[in-house]
Amino acid sequence: MPATKRPRPLYHRGAYKLYPRSDRGNLEIVWYDERAKRERSRSAGTRDVPAAKEVLDRLYLEGEGRCFCPTCGQPMQTGERNPFVTVAITDYLVLNEEKPELAPRLAHVTQYIVSHCHDVRCDDINEAWVSKLRAHLLAKPIVSPKGKERPRAPGTAENSIIGLAAAIRAKTGRVHFKSQQVSEVNRTPMHRSDVAELASMFRYAMEPKKKRDNLLAFLRISVATWCRPDAAHDFSTAPKRRQWLRQIPAIALNPDGRKQTRKYRPTVPAAKQIVPLIEATSGPFVQALSVRSAWDAMATELSLPTDGEAGQKLIRRSVSHLARRIIGEEHWRQGEIMLGHHKTSISDLYALPAIENLGRALAATESIIDQIEALAPGAFTAGLPQSKPALSVVNGGRNV
Repeated sequence: MPATKRPRPLYHRGAYKLYPRSDRGNLEIVWYDERAKRERSRSAGTRDVPAAKEVLDRLYLEGEGRCFCPTCGQPMQTGERNPFVTVAITDYLVLNEEKPELAPRLAHVTQYIVSHCHDVRCDDINEAWVSKLRAHLLAKPIVSPKGKERPRAPGTAENSIIGLAAAIRAKTGRVHFKSQQVSEVNRTPMHRSDVAELASMFRYAMEPKKKRDNLLAFLRISVATWCRPDAAHDFSTAPKRRQWLRQIPAIALNPDGRKQTRKYRPTVPAAKQIVPLIEATSGPFVQALSVRSAWDAMATELSLPTDGEAGQKLIRRSVSHLARRIIGEEHWRQGEIMLGHHKTSISDLYALPAIENLGRALAATESIIDQIEALAPGAFTAGLPQSKPALSVVNGGRNV
């Protein structure tokens, strides 16, 4: 125990309290360990109070076996608590900070609570309440940074409700409503671009006197890997991410250390046309955090379909559609692996360069790229340093 009485904590939750330290820069978290029958402490790792509060919240949520009232901090028996929904959401985001997509989804729920019902608790959320939330979200359009509005897709609204259910379940262990499967509420887009339309996208991105380098990079990595838009933006050659496996060569769409989600990111063979471009890149392949505005401008210029038919995932849908006809149904499992719909095993990763594994999918991808290049010269060669050698193909595999 300290020799002198501590000042009032800067923040506390349950038995965990946050204090400043005169002899050190970082703030300190102190709590009493019931098992060890002694006081324990640890550094918050920061002198920033809001950041230290997050560290304390995580420590409290992960390390405390008992349940505490979020208002008074008193211990309660599991199953008796009925916390505020906003508390459940906040705690859920703290424990799932590695999933950045959750924050904006649940922000819509929090905004609805603040504007409509204020102090609503977890057990108050039933089917009727969720129906009103769903109707509110669907009636609220998505507004771009430039003020452009578009309807909110049912699946986008349902993702917020799925997140709400997960937050309440994590906090109380019970949920009084059912969310719907996104696949059941969304209308699957039917439009697929042919090679000519894909080539027109590349020509637009390469148009002289226009700064569209990021859009061009996005098109290139999306065609070469069939990946989802978020994975395209996430690909980097930074060594610590271990995404560019140049000795194979292959592309790990899931960076090292990132937990795989339901939308599985596979490791795929690198098409020969993308290899020199990756070799000439240092860091993120797509430099911008988003190419949404450039994509929307291109969609308008090229008169691509509207109503959700021509979003950025159009590349993934179109390339896999074209490749399926080249690969054939008998070998379509290779296409499923490319799309991340069939998870690979360790042996698959070792065998990536082999023809009997993903050779047909790789050949189909390279054929589509060649066709695009023929209609849009420079699609995969513009901007390449002339002195950078490409990797050679040896016995169905690739060597450096």
